Amino acid sequence: MQKLTNKEEEVMKVLWKLEKAFVKDMLAEFENSKPHYNTLSTIVRNLEDKGYVNHHTYGNTHQYYPLITKEEYRKQFIGSAIHDYFNNSYKNLVTFFAKEEKISVEDLKEIINHIENKK
Repeated sequence: MQKLTNKEEEVMKVLWKLEKAFVKDMLAEFENSKPHYNTLSTIVRNLEDKGYVNHHTYGNTHQYYPLITKEEYRKQFIGSAIHDYFNNSYKNLVTFFAKEEKISVEDLKEIINHIENKK
């Protein structure tokens, strides 16, 4: 699975939210820095080429829908980030967030509790 650009991820977020959409429907979802219609259409076709999106044809228009769920993409994205930046170690990931003070002791206790209760 190819990595998505920031703009492609933005479009995928819109498509995951809408589930099925024409380009004009997706365009309406952009609040800040609304892309031009043709630019958005090109991004969606690129997503289709990469295997993230497919479409139904209605005359001259296409209704697009995601082929991968947000959860599937998140799992792959997080997995590759952990591999690339944390030596393939979830412990290193959690340690990073603890050092950066992005995770609290209470959060860590909740995570430990979740792990212990799962066994």
